[in-house]
Amino acid sequence: MRQHASVLHLDLDAFFAAVEQRDKPSLRGKPVVVGGVGGRGVVATASYEARRYGVRSAMSTREARSRCAHAAFLTGRFHAYQAASTIVMRLLREVSPLVEPLSLDEAFVDLAAAGLPDLEVETVTDLARRLRERVHDATGGLTASVGLGTSKFIAKVASDLEKPDALVVVPPGTERDLLRPMSVTVIPGVGPATTERLRRAGVHTVADLEAVDLDELVRLVGKAHGSGLHALARADDDRPVVAEREAKSVSVEGTYETDLTDRRLMDALLTRQAGDVARRLGTHGLSGRTVSIKVRLHDFTTLSRSATLPSPTDTAATIARVARTLIADLDTSGGVRLLGVGVSGLADWVQEDLFADADPAEGPDAPTDDGPEITADELAEAGVKARRAPYAPGQDVVHDELGRGWVWGSGRGVVTVRFETAESAKPGPVRSFALGDPLLHPWRPDPPAAETENEVPDAVLDA
Repeated sequence: MRQHASVLHLDLDAFFAAVEQRDKPSLRGKPVVVGGVGGRGVVATASYEARRYGVRSAMSTREARSRCAHAAFLTGRFHAYQAASTIVMRLLREVSPLVEPLSLDEAFVDLAAAGLPDLEVETVTDLARRLRERVHDATGGLTASVGLGTSKFIAKVASDLEKPDALVVVPPGTERDLLRPMSVTVIPGVGPATTERLRRAGVHTVADLEAVDLDELVRLVGKAHGSGLHALARADDDRPVVAEREAKSVSVEGTYETDLTDRRLMDALLTRQAGDVARRLGTHGLSGRTVSIKVRLHDFTTLSRSATLPSPTDTAATIARVARTLIADLDTSGGVRLLGVGVSGLADWVQEDLFADADPAEGPDAPTDDGPEITADELAEAGVKARRAPYAPGQDVVHDELGRGWVWGSGRGVVTVRFETAESAKPGPVRSFALGDPLLHPWRPDPPAAETENEVPDAVLDA
C-alpha cells in the first residue's frame, strides 16, 4: 500500500450524454439518452436528468422510453466523443507520464510520477481541483468526478461517491473505515452470482466480508476470486498504474428487430460482422489469436464462446469460419436477439501461412469465404436492416444554405433538423426536409492529425 493518496481516478460525468448536451443547446438541462434508438436497442449513457426517472446504462431502450418518454433518444456520435476524450487524456498526460486510460471517459493517473514537491493531501487535492477546472474549460463545459486514494481501488471508489462534478480524497489510513459500511458490490468482480453466494453466507457489507477468513472465502467463490476479495475487503491493492494499455479486443455486435431463428441467416450475419472486425484490425495494423462470439437469446440469456488459434490472424474468412463453428454448438432454436463477433489476444503482426498445414488450399490467393448467400429480402423479412438509415436521431448534418444542425427525427420520407451547434447562443430553429433533399448532407469533421491511440473502440451503440 502507498503511504500517500497519490493515485487519481478521473471519470467524465454521463460522458456521451454530456457531449450531446454541450453540442445541442436545446437539450441542456433536459433528459438525454444515448444508445440504440430502436425498440430492441440498449442505453449506452443517460444524462442525470434522465437518471432521475430510473433510466440507466444497459437498460433496454424500450424500458427507458416507458420510464422517460419525453427524453431525447439519440444515436451515438463517436467522432465527438473521441475528440473530447483526446483533449482530456492529453491534459492528464501533462500532469503525469503515468496515465492508464480505461475507456474514452475514464483513466487512472499516478501522481507519484508527476514531479510534485510533495504528496501530502493538500498538495494532491489542489492539483486535482485545478485539473477538473482545466478539463471543464478545455472541453467546453464537460464535468468530471475525481477520486484520490492510496490505490486504484480506493481512487475508483472515491470518484463514485459524490457524482456528478465532485472531488473526493481518501486520506491514507482511512480506507477501511470508508469501505466497511458499503455493500460488497463496491468491490470489482462482485457481480450478481458472487453477491448471491455471499448473501447466502450472511455477507452483505464490506465489513461482513472482512470478517470472513480466507479459507471460507475460497470455499465460497473459488481460490483466485476468494484471494482477491480477501485482499480488497482490507483495502489491500498494489496494482500499478500502467501507462501503455494495449487494445484487448476488437468487436462488433448487433441487436436485431425480430428474433433470429434461421441458422443460415445467423451465419451470414456473423460473416458480415467478421468482415467488419477484420477491416478494423487492418486499419490499426493488428491481428489476434482468439475469436469469440456473443449470442443473446430471446429470454435475454447471454452466451459467449471462443476459440484460440495457433497464431494471430486478421483475415475475414478465418474469423468468419471460426465464428460460424462456435455458434454451431449453441441451441438457438428459441430465437436470438443479438449477435457479436470479436477478436482478442491482439498483436501487431500476422503469420501469413497460418492455416497452411491445416488446409493447403487456403492461402493469400484463396477465394474469400463469404459464408452463406443471403438476399436483401431475407434480411428484411428477419427485420435486419442491410444498412443504417440515411439519417439517425442526433446525427450531425449540414444544409448548403442553412448551415450545420442535427437530426431531430426522420421517417416517412421526411427528416427534421434543428439548426444549432455548441457555439449557438440559444436553441436553434427546426426545419423539415424531404429525405432526398440535395441541399442536406451528413456532416463529419475533418479527420484529426494522426495520433497514437492505445485502444480500439468497440462498435457497441447500435446495430
